Amino acid sequence: MKKIILAGGCFWGVQAYYDKVSGVKKTEVGYTDGDFPNPTYEQVCNGSNHAEAVYIEYEETEVSLKRILDHFFQIIDPTTLNRQGNDIGRQYRTAIFYFTEEDHEFIKNYISAIKANYAKEIKTELKKAVEFYPAESYHQKYLRKNPCGYCHIDLSLVDELDKEFFK
Repeated sequence: MKKIILAGGCFWGVQAYYDKVSGVKKTEVGYTDGDFPNPTYEQVCNGSNHAEAVYIEYEETEVSLKRILDHFFQIIDPTTLNRQGNDIGRQYRTAIFYFTEEDHEFIKNYISAIKANYAKEIKTELKKAVEFYPAESYHQKYLRKNPCGYCHIDLSLVDELDKEFFK
């Protein structure tokens, strides 16, 4: 099983999106890359420097790292700093946290290859994964529990990208 941590704005939508991606076996929302261990949601909202992120485990025989990244760059604006949709603040930055050097090289090359698709500089951070702290239980699978909850991501894009891929 492969793993990656993705920060793409509010973690509710990112989790709901990846829960629909074939080959993704586990998602968990939480916090990473901040100033201290075990932050609360309130601390993250008040400047702990953590990113709202989603820990993802996937079966690489079913979905490649490239497909994981294709999906990610479809749902974020990688050219904005500390903002996605209506969510503004450092906790809403976009970032990719990798676990292996092999993945690091692949992701670096992937980002280099897609730069030409954007008029502005890509601001998405690429970092080695550090400690991931699961968010409070009420945040886990939030949009499944609250289908009318706020989400800046068009969840139907999963199906659109898969239609293109599986032609």
